[in-house]
Amino acid sequence: MIIQLADELLDVIAQEDPLNEFLDGYPGFEDRLPDPSQDAEAELVGRARRIAEQAQDLEPGVTRGVLLQQAEALVTRVESRLVEHTMWDFVVSPIAKLFSALPIISGDYLARLAAIPEYLAKSAQRHEMGAAAGRLPVAYRAKAAVGRIDAYLANESELRKGPETDALLARIRPAFIAYRDVLDDLPGRPEDQPGLCWLPDGEATYAALARMHTTTAQTPEQLHQAGLAAMARLDEEFAEIGKAPAAEIRSRIRNDPAMRYRSEDEVLAIPRAAIARAEQIAPQYFGLRPARQCEVRPTPAELAPNQSVASYSPIEAVYHANTYRWEQRDRCIAEANAFHEGVPGHHFQISLAKELTGLPRLRQAAWINAYLEGWGLYAERLADELGLYSSDEARLGMLVLESVRAARLVVDTGLHAFGWTRQQVVDYLRAGTAMNEVEIQQETDRYIELPGQGLSYLCGRLELDRIRTKAQTAMGPGFDLKAFHDVVLGAGPVPMGVLDEIVTDWMGER
Repeated sequence: MIIQLADELLDVIAQEDPLNEFLDGYPGFEDRLPDPSQDAEAELVGRARRIAEQAQDLEPGVTRGVLLQQAEALVTRVESRLVEHTMWDFVVSPIAKLFSALPIISGDYLARLAAIPEYLAKSAQRHEMGAAAGRLPVAYRAKAAVGRIDAYLANESELRKGPETDALLARIRPAFIAYRDVLDDLPGRPEDQPGLCWLPDGEATYAALARMHTTTAQTPEQLHQAGLAAMARLDEEFAEIGKAPAAEIRSRIRNDPAMRYRSEDEVLAIPRAAIARAEQIAPQYFGLRPARQCEVRPTPAELAPNQSVASYSPIEAVYHANTYRWEQRDRCIAEANAFHEGVPGHHFQISLAKELTGLPRLRQAAWINAYLEGWGLYAERLADELGLYSSDEARLGMLVLESVRAARLVVDTGLHAFGWTRQQVVDYLRAGTAMNEVEIQQETDRYIELPGQGLSYLCGRLELDRIRTKAQTAMGPGFDLKAFHDVVLGAGPVPMGVLDEIVTDWMGER
């Protein structure tokens, strides 16, 4: 019964977002786009709730725990109504979904292009409904989205995949123009009111999103304090490794040209060497290892200007290092990124989940960010524990990345629970991280438009640390790190509370 319910819920999740890359190859949805209409979303919520109600009566277990969390997460996503006022985040914004996913996603591409006019019309209707209810976009983000559409209209190459698409693009162009005009006419919030707390029911919405992204019951206040504590701890580590005050080290990383890549080849050579070192010692610390090796490639040139410095493609099992404007990018973070995105980070985690047998597909495809990103951040620290970093500079890079994740706890809650202005976020990131100005501005916009997601990284890592420490304390000399890793990775993505139960059961068996 639970497997049947899990399969039913995965259908609901696929209908909610057929462009979800974790669903690659999932049958029945490869010719679709999401339906952002209120009626369609209400139907999804009703189905998810009915499935969860049936599962509540079944015996507790891992699949049931994943199902209940995923059903609740879908309801939270829909009821947050982010689609009404989010203009340019790739996870939520209607046009960003198209521009980020359509050029690279598999499936019936022509059918998806044909569905764009209706998709844009329904999205525009949701924006207008949101504005009428007081859920206004941040004004400058709406204008940025207008600019993005104008850029597409001036050069339609992004969605063109050969002559067969030309006729469809001729029909799509008027739909983009109509959608652009709706965005251009929307009223908006000022920059000093960017958080959810300025919208109707915004504080309750944010608290629900925080629970969804962290899979914990921590309040925004608790998460804010956890971030402040982590930032203070990291300052001490910066000083210890860098032999100078933390602010001085961050300033050097941000401003010293010697901290940038010295050649384009280095952008690929450093992660390749780091991943090779990790793969060499992996058998000592992981019984479960994916069948496919992690390949390192440059980010595709057509995507590079708008992509992050590093990313992992679960479809291809490829770590992408972004060589675009390589001379402006920080070298010190390259190894930490390789351990996070590649080995033993997302490559191990996601590839092993795909290889699991005898489990419902939901257990492989669940998007549980606290687990996914918590493991990635755990992998960065594990690499230090195992001596995989090649230099103190690379270890400082680990702290550079972790300080960004710690700052997210502070500024995300600051924005959406405590009414911070956009400038307050920028000032905090300038003072507490080594990000350059372009990154600071981009990160700030990300936190504004994707509330709660930034909480999942360090929160997930801290939960993993807590669970591991509990096991080490209870088991003493009997604790086996290799076996612990196999337990954590062997169940697929799970909420952190369920992971705690899995490890507790393993401790009892041992």
